[in-house]
Amino acid sequence: MEDAEKVFEDGSAVRACVTICNDKGLHARASAKFVRLAERFDADIAVRRDEAVVGGTSIMGLMMLAAAKGCEIEIAANGEEAKDAVAALCELVTEGFGENAPPENNG
Repeated sequence: MEDAEKVFEDGSAVRACVTICNDKGLHARASAKFVRLAERFDADIAVRRDEAVVGGTSIMGLMMLAAAKGCEIEIAANGEEAKDAVAALCELVTEGFGENAPPENNG
């Protein structure tokens, strides 16, 4: 967690706050999607909820945040692709990790 905290201490880190909107919150599957996306970027990524800070590439760390629907998290990143990483991760969260899609109309 020390490295994750360093991301937030970096004054040049790109940051954004986002609200968890999927029904199950930041559970295992959602955390895995977050990590898979985070790992695509050349950036150090951290996530904070209240006082807890975890690395953005740790499924267990993200789950430990216990971020339920309606909770606000802050995503921070530094590195070459920090801006793109934060934007993509915020989009993933605001889209409910793809879990809140309306049912298909098969008729």
